[in-house]
Amino acid sequence: MIPAQPSTIEDVFRRVQGEFLEMPGLRLTEAQARRLWGMETELCAALLGALVDEKFLFRTRDGAFMHVEHARPVKGTARMGSWFAV
Repeated sequence: MIPAQPSTIEDVFRRVQGEFLEMPGLRLTEAQARRLWGMETELCAALLGALVDEKFLFRTRDGAFMHVEHARPVKGTARMGSWFAV
């Protein structure tokens, strides 16, 4: 049996949100998202961009997308002076 395809962009939007909510820590590049959800390049880019604009997803430094709930601040690099007493 072939699963029913979402009929509207809102259905696709909710489906993608659901995937990120159901799989905590899910981290996908745009190419991985296209393959996973079988989307055209333009649609996938627009959808991921909209989810970033809605503050549901954020984009990592290497271009992957993650749910905002799982964002962690990047720890700063320690300076040499802080390791040694002056």
